[in-house]
Amino acid sequence: MAEKRAYLNRDRVLGAAVSLADQIGIDSLSMRRLAHELEVVPMALYKHVQNKEELLDGMVEVVIGEIDPPEADADWRTVVRERVLSARRVLLRHPWARSVLETRTNRTPAVLDYMDSFTGMFLAGGMSVDLTHHVMHAIGGRMWGFTQELFDDSAAQKAALKAAPPMPPEAQAEMMRQMGERYPNILAVAASMVHDEASAVGHGCDDQFEFEFALDLMLDGFERLHERGWTSAAAR
Repeated sequence: MAEKRAYLNRDRVLGAAVSLADQIGIDSLSMRRLAHELEVVPMALYKHVQNKEELLDGMVEVVIGEIDPPEADADWRTVVRERVLSARRVLLRHPWARSVLETRTNRTPAVLDYMDSFTGMFLAGGMSVDLTHHVMHAIGGRMWGFTQELFDDSAAQKAALKAAPPMPPEAQAEMMRQMGERYPNILAVAASMVHDEASAVGHGCDDQFEFEFALDLMLDGFERLHERGWTSAAAR
């Protein structure tokens, strides 16, 4: 007797989609490929998600659900720091999730719940609504566990670099020499640090040390403003 196929529901579809994206990447994920993985016809998926965009929204919901909830009975700084680092650990488990989060213009209940909870951690710590407003703008994408890079390549630039043939060593050396003459400060800073690519979320310099360094600087600043009773000029 053939083994009975597991019952298909929304949770199973989304869980399979997350696992499949972990294996093959978000660009290779399609409704047809997911249906094949679940051993169903593609039309069966549309009973649970209307289209690819709704599938991606649901996958973000699954990922957000893996972020640890705020720690009870801890000071606001510890609560915020641990929540952010938990979000980062989730993104490291699901490397595709950052790019999907950055494209979610549809603020789903899961996204809004997380943002509301994150904002509430500062308010519960005694910060004013005014200071919290500016804090949330300052912390930006770090609430999700990643940093918007200073020198973030556009999609067109990345495609051009990928398509370009590899440069011979002498050409690379000449390019670096010219860079050093024209942009000495950028080159000096860029060449001063070797980053841990294994702990980076996405690309660029967003490794664990850089992320925590910036996060702690921001938390220090928020704490000082809170202790001073700071308010913005617009709120006075």
